[in-house]
Amino acid sequence: MTVYERPFGRYFEDFEPGDIYQHWPGKTITEYDDHLFCMITMNHHPLHTNEWFAENETVQKQNVVVGNLVYSLVLGMSVPDVSGSCIANLEVETLSHKKPTFHGDTIYASTRVLDKKLSSSKPDRGIVTVETKGVNQRGEEVCYFRRKLMVWTKEAAPSRMRPYGEELWES
Repeated sequence: MTVYERPFGRYFEDFEPGDIYQHWPGKTITEYDDHLFCMITMNHHPLHTNEWFAENETVQKQNVVVGNLVYSLVLGMSVPDVSGSCIANLEVETLSHKKPTFHGDTIYASTRVLDKKLSSSKPDRGIVTVETKGVNQRGEEVCYFRRKLMVWTKEAAPSRMRPYGEELWES
């Protein structure tokens, strides 16, 4: 029998400047997603939640998905490939919304490794700098950000544990 472990995040040694991770799958943002996110975060701007207002009083003439939802979605898409096993997200150096996202748009994401440096004070970890782009179904860039994260070296990383053992399949 073979047991397959799904990787979730990477260790310091796994990152190489120039490497690109194509995140999967994409996500279609529904009107419900946008409205729920707006209500949870108390962003009650009618650009996001009032169709009449958007059609009659905005440049886009339709509801626009709140930018923090787009950012959160793109960041979340990158977690399994980039920061799923990191010690900490240290900073977002830059964040920009290049184009508006609308209800019904499908967002995809990709991350490129820019730099990595082993810690000078704690050799069990390092700092990795990445940039991530979110694009819509038309290939238009809608979101961009750079961030730094602190990651374990492979040797120092805590082992993955589960609340069950091999006995799960014994019977």
